Amino acid sequence: MLNKQNMKIFTQSWHPDSAPRLRGLVAMVHGYTSESSWLFELTAVAVAKAGFYVCALDLQGHGYSDGLPGHIPSLRPIVRDCIQFFDAARGDHPKLPAFLYGESLGGAISILVCLKQRSEWNGLILNGAMCGVSKKFKPVWPLEKLLRVVAFIAPTWRIVITKPVGSKSYKEEWKRKLVAKSPNRPTSGKPPAATALEFLRVCEYIQRNCHELEVPLLVVHGGDDMICDSNSARLVYESAASKDKTLKIFTGMRHQLIGEPNESVELVFRTILSWIGERADKIVASMASH
Repeated sequence: MLNKQNMKIFTQSWHPDSAPRLRGLVAMVHGYTSESSWLFELTAVAVAKAGFYVCALDLQGHGYSDGLPGHIPSLRPIVRDCIQFFDAARGDHPKLPAFLYGESLGGAISILVCLKQRSEWNGLILNGAMCGVSKKFKPVWPLEKLLRVVAFIAPTWRIVITKPVGSKSYKEEWKRKLVAKSPNRPTSGKPPAATALEFLRVCEYIQRNCHELEVPLLVVHGGDDMICDSNSARLVYESAASKDKTLKIFTGMRHQLIGEPNESVELVFRTILSWIGERADKIVASMASH
């Protein structure tokens, strides 16, 4: 896809081979240093196998998309990219109930999309969403206080996070190694100064405005998440005006729920797929009765 900045944005989609009918559409947004392929694609395939049309894109500076690797000085153009691609996908499937799914940074982006497109989505699923950055992974003092100046002088300076994010995200070592083998993964997990500043700004924006969310909402989060604070996800859940909302904090699980032992992963994705499936089937049945 060519976006409004004339950048090439990689997009892809999945659908079940032999479903008599599609149950709905799920648009997916990956997290920071991730991509729509590799490990994230396993989730897309699982959702497609459950009977859904699934679409996703590589964010700017990620995967096969244009952009300086890992450099996101503003999320606004990325939100525009998501809306451009997902609107086109929904335009091709106008009768399907449409759900937005976001992991980590993708969760924050999905919230921003829903705040812009208030009544256009039938559900929002937040998996380990970046609604607040854990104190353990905020910039070290006094850099946090000086971050605005640093971001202005040296926006691509990568000195913000002191430990690799992957080591704290995936509990299973073999999954951590698998993630690291992606040919598109940035060599440094540290966000540049301007990116870190934008993450903090967006978290504050979400916390101030999440009360305006009215979309049906599912929040799943690891209780031991050391990257994105589970208390901030709980705040979004409690503040949202959504009449239909569900919160699942999985005790002992880390940031990337797919990085847990397989039996735990199955529990998480049964929760997600049953939540989407119940609402999609209800909407389709309601449309058929009319």
